[in-house]
Amino acid sequence: MADTADQSRWPHLPRPNWLSTPILAVSAFAVASGIGQFAVTATIGDVAQAFGSYEPDGGSLAQIGLPVTTVGIALSLIRLASLASLPLSAIADYRGRRRALTGVAILGLSFTAAAAAAPSFWWFVLAVAIARPALSTVNTLSGVIAAEETRAPDRAAALAVVATAYGIGAGVIALSRGLFTTTPSFRIVMLLAGVPLIALLVIARFLREPPIATTVASPEGIPGAVPRLYRRKLALFAVLTAGLALATGPGFTYLFVYGEGVLNASPLTLSLLVLAAGPSGLIGILCGRYAADRFGRRIASVISMAGTGIGVVIAYSGDVTALAVGYLVAIAASSAFAPAGGALLLELFPTQIRATIAGWETVAGVLGAVGGLLTFGVLADITGNFSSAAQLIGVTVCIASVGFLRFPETRGRELDAA
Repeated sequence: MADTADQSRWPHLPRPNWLSTPILAVSAFAVASGIGQFAVTATIGDVAQAFGSYEPDGGSLAQIGLPVTTVGIALSLIRLASLASLPLSAIADYRGRRRALTGVAILGLSFTAAAAAAPSFWWFVLAVAIARPALSTVNTLSGVIAAEETRAPDRAAALAVVATAYGIGAGVIALSRGLFTTTPSFRIVMLLAGVPLIALLVIARFLREPPIATTVASPEGIPGAVPRLYRRKLALFAVLTAGLALATGPGFTYLFVYGEGVLNASPLTLSLLVLAAGPSGLIGILCGRYAADRFGRRIASVISMAGTGIGVVIAYSGDVTALAVGYLVAIAASSAFAPAGGALLLELFPTQIRATIAGWETVAGVLGAVGGLLTFGVLADITGNFSSAAQLIGVTVCIASVGFLRFPETRGRELDAA
């Protein structure tokens, strides 16, 4: 049905199913989410400098405007706000994927743009904390729709396209952060969220409700509830997702704070590094897609999760070169997890609760990222460096990655057979 609709709209553009109109539409939403969410990561150092005047007593931590612990608490609160993405995601199982995705995108981008007018550090945190769960839900539902619009041979590729789109959005912000060096530059960067907000109002007309989602009844009970039959499986996946986020949360979020405040790297250097993460992430996504289809979802998930932990350890171990190498390794590895782990999760559970399950995965990722952010912040202030926190988290993530082998392999499984 999707292919027929696409051919009638663009008969001169024959495309594989993983590049159909619905996939491209949700990918545009993923780009917008990348712009909205990465804007906080790229500008948090600017915000701290604009509203703070803290000077550390010693150690390797240079002045960043506010204590690292304070920044860590703020970032943790922003992450914790994503817990609200669970009921937002669950709404898609009750009211439809298309309606839910459009609504949360408008909400998230609106508050992200509003953060540009924040009069203080904590007002900024409040605005982006309101936006965060909506933008997290955009990621969640984009993946769900991409999975439901494709068959088994194309599913990992479709999820790879969505993951790449998110990276493009982050790259746009990274480049903007490097170009706008006026003080305070965060206001200009945050305002960029208004651009995709306008564009998505047009792109939304190309969305549709996935056919498979229209064939099942709405789940019973309150939004977010999961039948007992699936709870143990969900709990294990949630623990592993939290473990991955334990590394990616602080590993990616502290990039600008650590690079500029500790290593004295220029904003443009770090922006170029994030732009380099685009090709690195794309390579990771392609490798993850290949491994998921060739060797299976489980093995690909183990390798990518362990590689992420190793990358974070390298990134925070020394100089700017180590930061660049480790960051790009972690980007590639975590990007490889997107098609592999994403396909495994969505293929393990039935359509009736798929959006809810994806929402629970987001919750698990939030809790893991918060734990990582707090650990990084506290240990950095105690020891005067980031290396100890990175080593502890990296080893933990590598050990936990073998937990994916406890799941049944889902490669080749169609969603209506789940």
